[in-house]
Amino acid sequence: MNLSRLPHLLAGALLLLPALAQASINGGELAIAWALPFAGMLLSIALLPLLAANVWHHHFGKIAAMWSLLFIVPFAASHGLGATAYEMAHTLVLEYVPFIILLVSLFTVAGGIYLRGNLHGSPLLNTGFLGVGTLLASFTGTTGAAMLLIRPLLRANDNRRYKTHVFVFFIFLVANIGGSLTPLGDPPLFLGFLKGVGFGWTMVHMLAPMALASAILLVVFYLLDRHYYHKEEDLPPLPDPTPDSRVSIEGTVNFALLGGIVGAVLLSGLWKPGISWQIAGLDITLQNVVRDILLLLVTVLSLKLTPGRCRQANAFNWGPMLEVAKLFAAIFITMIPVLAMLKAGKTGAFAELVAMVSKPDGPPVDAAYFWLTGALSSFLDNAPTYLVFFNLAGGDAAHLMHDGASTLMAISMGAVFMGANSYIGNAPNFMVKAIVEERGVAMPSFFAYIGWACAFLIPTFVLLTFVFF
Repeated sequence: MNLSRLPHLLAGALLLLPALAQASINGGELAIAWALPFAGMLLSIALLPLLAANVWHHHFGKIAAMWSLLFIVPFAASHGLGATAYEMAHTLVLEYVPFIILLVSLFTVAGGIYLRGNLHGSPLLNTGFLGVGTLLASFTGTTGAAMLLIRPLLRANDNRRYKTHVFVFFIFLVANIGGSLTPLGDPPLFLGFLKGVGFGWTMVHMLAPMALASAILLVVFYLLDRHYYHKEEDLPPLPDPTPDSRVSIEGTVNFALLGGIVGAVLLSGLWKPGISWQIAGLDITLQNVVRDILLLLVTVLSLKLTPGRCRQANAFNWGPMLEVAKLFAAIFITMIPVLAMLKAGKTGAFAELVAMVSKPDGPPVDAAYFWLTGALSSFLDNAPTYLVFFNLAGGDAAHLMHDGASTLMAISMGAVFMGANSYIGNAPNFMVKAIVEERGVAMPSFFAYIGWACAFLIPTFVLLTFVFF
């Protein structure tokens, strides 16, 4: 899918949309076969880099577009062009485009901050990097923290032989679990904020599980990194392309712009002018339009005001962002029927999964909410998955924050924490992988990464289940 054509696709979808095609598709009427394009997309991401790396590297955009069309064309034939255009426009305009705008702004601003000089990638320094990034992620977003720290961490470890584990744990902590404490940290929590969950609620209720998970993983990482560090002592040292030197920061204007991003996101959640437009059945609210315009303005200002040497020193380029944008466009499109079937609850094709989150007499099963939200967030985008289970739990923020606090915590933990289980669970995962591989560091394959998650994350989540649920 050529991103330059995206505005034309959106405009076309809106023009084709009949005025009456405003109701969402009935997920209860969809057969499980409609999930096949989404499954094909996931398998392509998982297998093609292993089986046909050259083909995937040069044509992943076309492959993503193919799976999108394998959903769009049959769905239009069976459900009508208008209904299909509506679902496409709703997903792309209201969900995908704001998602990409936020990522682009964070990617651009963080890519303009250059940490000049270098530190030695010892186990203690690496653990400190991950700890700082984990705390920072809740206030700058997981994307902002990951893009800010990944390049200095790469330089600090560029003379290490064994370093893949450093970036795997970076994804675990900085790109996922660290975004737990505020709605700014991760998109699922931001959606909860827009639904009425208090800004401070996540800080109070997510602090203990986030602290426990982070402490466990940081200790494990330190021991693992120390093992590999000492293993290298018996080998001839590698040349250090970036010798240790005094550290200074350039591109500091981007810290103010990072504050602008935080302000724009907060504004859209706190400012409710009550002004909206119905365009082709879509509810376009003023606060969201203003937010996206401000984010684009921040992006342009970052590009204009940042000295060119900062981005050059960071080896900044748009490759990782384009890869994420193309792949997630197809993921958002092909998961339309999957989310509809989940929203259908007990009348949908996934009724057995939905039935697992409540007891026969009605009370919620918090552990099931945690694991099911998490399992689906590992492979679906974690933001809409959060909304599905938020609505399954009643969708009333006031009730969930008080009487249903443990259930809301389970949903929040599952969406944020388990987005780390695969490369596609959260957008920063793929961005980190792309940047690290671009620097010549080998990263685990799709399934090998899941193996790392099973070895280190799943036992941690099992412990969290016993402690909190």
